[in-house]
Amino acid sequence: VLQVSGMRIYTSGDMEAVNGTDVRLKCTFQSSSPINPNAIIISWSFRPLKPGREESVFHYQQKPYPPIEGIFRKRVVWAGDVMGRDASIIIQQVKFTYNGTYICQVKNPPDVHGTVGEIRLRVVTTASFSELLLLALAIGGGIAAVVILLVIILSCRRYKKRTQRQQEGNEEAPCKDRKDPTVW
Repeated sequence: VLQVSGMRIYTSGDMEAVNGTDVRLKCTFQSSSPINPNAIIISWSFRPLKPGREESVFHYQQKPYPPIEGIFRKRVVWAGDVMGRDASIIIQQVKFTYNGTYICQVKNPPDVHGTVGEIRLRVVTTASFSELLLLALAIGGGIAAVVILLVIILSCRRYKKRTQRQQEGNEEAPCKDRKDPTVW
């Protein structure tokens, strides 16, 4: 009697991508059976937001098989590592027609049952406010760090020069006895 356990698939859930950019659809998996690179099968499909038929996006069986027709032709690249339990793909130059749900399915016989992973992709005109804010904070933080570093360096140099001048002033000018000009 063969014991069959379910595959566990992990995806990022909801994603956002800017029109014309590349997006990585991350899909990782766990199997109770050892990974067999000769038997594992990975399938990606796409369900559009608008009513329409589900379309194959990508297939992997011993090697990658990108689609030879359809809207994803010459747009999908294998980015996974079967032995690393990664079934990710990259969709290049996303378009608004790519809005929808992407389904990642992995079968590693005898581990062929389990849930599928789903990613809901939303293609947008520009980056969302949170992404722009994060980028602005990163750039602003970098600039602030450089400014603070420069202030510290300049302050240290100024302090060092001042200290050096004081020491030179004390060494070069020996104490002279001053005579009181009123005393003869």
